[in-house]
Amino acid sequence: MDALIATGIGAPAPKVEKGFGTLDSDQFTKLILTELSNQDPLEPNDTGDLLEQLSTIRSIESDTKLNSTLESMATRTEFSSAAALIGKKVSTAQDPLTQLTVTSVLQNSDGVSVALENGTTVAIRSISSVFGADDKPGGAE
Repeated sequence: MDALIATGIGAPAPKVEKGFGTLDSDQFTKLILTELSNQDPLEPNDTGDLLEQLSTIRSIESDTKLNSTLESMATRTEFSSAAALIGKKVSTAQDPLTQLTVTSVLQNSDGVSVALENGTTVAIRSISSVFGADDKPGGAE
């Protein structure tokens, strides 16, 4: 069997996507307009299914854009929250008893992070506490 696969005889056929699902909305619109312009005016085709699929594609595109916008807004909110920490002392979940001052905010592929006075960088999500001027770590007096 391995010899057959090595020669390509027993290899699975590549998946070829067909149908309207592989078209973006611009391609689909061109397809509909081409169909409408080439049909016999005395015997028009039923384009109901095509229009329904176009509506579905538009709805999916709208949902995708909405998700993208919401993700962008969440990132901006997270960045603003992190920026408000600049100059404040924080502790992290990994080291809750150590307070370090936030010096800057960074945006990278992993999300929003803050740079601390000791040169380390931590994700904003790993900050466990923010301290005021008179607060002590661990609640100690």
